[in-house]
Amino acid sequence: MRLNVYLQRAGVGSRREAERMVAAGAVTVNGAVATVTTAVEDGDVVAVDGKPVGVETAPRPRIYKYHKPVGVIVTARDHEGRKTLYEALAELPEARGMPRIMPVGRLDLNSEGLLLLTTDGGLAQTLMSPKTELKREYHVRVFGVLNEKQMAQFKKGVTISDIYYRGAEIELMTTSESGKNTWYKVVLREGKNREIRRIFNHFGCEVNRLLRVQYGPFTLGDLPKHGLVEVAASEVEALVKELQARG
Repeated sequence: MRLNVYLQRAGVGSRREAERMVAAGAVTVNGAVATVTTAVEDGDVVAVDGKPVGVETAPRPRIYKYHKPVGVIVTARDHEGRKTLYEALAELPEARGMPRIMPVGRLDLNSEGLLLLTTDGGLAQTLMSPKTELKREYHVRVFGVLNEKQMAQFKKGVTISDIYYRGAEIELMTTSESGKNTWYKVVLREGKNREIRRIFNHFGCEVNRLLRVQYGPFTLGDLPKHGLVEVAASEVEALVKELQARG
C-alpha cells in the first residue's frame, strides 16, 4: 500500500498532509525514515514523530448533517464580510464542543440544503471524488421550462465555455399555475462549480431556488434550516466499509 494512503487511513491527515509529513522526515517505517516511494506491507511498523500509527489507532470519523440556508458561504473567511459556514455554526448551541470539521464539497451562497461536515479529511476527499460517484440529488426551481431536446442534452452531457458537464438525471417535478416557474429533480454523480445553474442558464432558464436534498446515503429529511445533527456512528461505519470495498 502507498504510504500516503496508509497514513490517511490511519487518521493522520489527508494524503497531501501525509506527503508533507513524509517530506519533513517525520515518518518512519520499521525504524527507517520513509520517503514518498516507501510502500507499507502487512506487519510493518509505521510511526509519525516516533508514535506508532495504524488503521486500528485512527479516531472514528464523524459526520454531521447541516441544513445550510441561503446567505451562508462555505468558507473559513470572506473578504466581503458575508456570513461564513463557521460563523453560522458558532451560533448553534448544539455545535458547542464540536471537533474540528471540514465541509464535504460546497453549496454556493444562494443555494441551500444538505451540507455534510466531517472530522476526517481523507473521508471528505473520498466523498467528493468523482471516482466515488455518490448520488447528489437537488430540487431546482427555474424561471422557464426545458423542451424535450434540452432535457435529452441535459441527460447526455453538455459542453459550456470549454467545460464538459457529464450527463445527469433530470425529471420534471411540477410547474406553477402561471407556467413561469418549473421544479426539476436533478441527480449528479459529480459536482463542478455552479454546474446546475450554468447548465440551466445555457438552456435559457434561470435558477431561482436550488435545494440539495441528498448526498450519498444521507438525506436532508425534515432537518430545519440552520439545523445541525450528527450522523449515527453505525451509519458512518457502514459508509466507510462500503467506500473501502470500492477501493
